[in-house]
This record gives sequence, C-alpha cells and structure tokens, in this order.
Amino acid sequence: MQIKVGFEITYTAAQPTPMVIMLSIHPSRYADIVGTERLSTEPDVPIGLYRDGFGNVCGRLVAPSGGVTFRGSALVRDPGLPDIVNPAAQQLPVDQLPDDMLLYLMPSRYCETDKLTDVAWSLFGNTPQGWARVQAITDFVHHHVTFGYQHAHHMKSAHDVYESRAGVCRDFAHLALTFCRCMGIPARYCTGYLGDIGVPPDPAPMDFSGWFEVYLSGQWYTFDARHNTPRIGRILMATGRDAADVALTTSFGRMTLTKFVVVTDEVAVA
Repeated sequence: MQIKVGFEITYTAAQPTPMVIMLSIHPSRYADIVGTERLSTEPDVPIGLYRDGFGNVCGRLVAPSGGVTFRGSALVRDPGLPDIVNPAAQQLPVDQLPDDMLLYLMPSRYCETDKLTDVAWSLFGNTPQGWARVQAITDFVHHHVTFGYQHAHHMKSAHDVYESRAGVCRDFAHLALTFCRCMGIPARYCTGYLGDIGVPPDPAPMDFSGWFEVYLSGQWYTFDARHNTPRIGRILMATGRDAADVALTTSFGRMTLTKFVVVTDEVAVA
C-alpha cells in the first residue's frame, strides 16, 4: 500500500526568529519514500539540516519578520501490516542491557520515574516480566486515562496525567513509558503520522500522533496506550526520551501558531 502524508503549519512573528524544526520522516523509513519528500517554506527561507543525538532529522532556520509557513508532503510505501505482536519477547535484566539503552530507563522532562516508581511496582509488580508486563501497563493506561483535546497542555507530565486521568495521545505515551522505565524496561517516545487505516474514520481533524516503543529481546517494539490495538500505517518521524526531545518546532523568540493541518491518506495503487 501507499500512504500520502503532509502538513501545513503557519506561525506569525513580530521579528526575525531562529527556529529548529523536526518535520521530516525518520531515516529508518527513507527506503519507503516514493520519489522525494518535499519540505518548503513561504516565504522561501534557507533550512540547514542536521541529525540530533537520537538520529532524528532536524532543520535550522530564521523565520522572517511577519512569520513563516511550512509545507511538507511525501508518498510512502507501507506493508499494510499491523504493529508486531510478540508475546514471547523477554525483558532483559538491567545489568545485561546495552549501554545505550540505559538512557531510556532514566527520568526525563515529562517522565518522572522518581514520582511514579512506588505506584508502578504496586500496580505491576506481580505481572509476568516481558511482553505481558508491558501489555498490562498499556491496558492500565488505556483504561485509566480519558482522551480529549481539551485536556492538552504542553506542561503536563506523566505524574500529572496519572493524577488527572485525562490527556491526549502524548500523555498516554508518557505515562505508559514512565511505568515501563520504573519496572526496568527501556522505553522511548515516538511521534509521527497515523491515519485512520483499517479502523473507523475519526471525525476529529487529523493530527500528528504520539506512541511509545519498548526494548525487549534485543529490539524495539511499538505500543500505543491511547488506541491499545495494533495499527496499520504508522510513519515514524522522530524518537526521543519524551516529547521534549521531538518537538515539531522550537522557536527562540515569541511566535504564534495560526494554522495547523495534517494529512494522512491511503492512496489507491493501480
């Protein structure tokens, strides 16, 4: 199958403002891009690309006085298969984890393991290790938290989500991956495109999606605490410790978001 993805995002600014953007498809999906991924700005502004410490593609620019509009589009091949489910995947003891996995056990900006460790062990200490434990965590968060865009707040942390029991997809991911870290399972935050493929259409406007991955049996596996079902057509854009590492845009000055449109559609192949 092929999936058409894209976005149009507009910011206004009173003066020239440096920015970092993370709006490109992740390098792990480069081989699946049909033709060329397109990224443009209006007005035309030079963008310098670089890779961050997590391997994500980032861009540097200076938005002119008045603001800037970002437009992106790509056609991506996808196998059309749901997220992998592997109940046999095992949790590795912390002392046997690769060095670069230890980062994903540590607390981070939105994932306060120190505040939630006792809660995690009281809830999941008796669950079987490995896949079953991660699934138990995902099930709990899915039922514990109510989804709603009115609950979104850029300062909300995993502990806040646990107490308020409401949030958006990134909040579901933050709480679930924090519980995983508390239980000694490396977990990272993911952002990208997720269209309504293989599921009933969602009448709400399309948005980028947040989910999480865990490291079991030597590889990363996808989990989604908001939807809590294997989904088709995820297109990864970036990974990090939490949403702070994968912000779509970061401005070094005052800017106002005035337009935000995301498109994810399956395309018929002749």
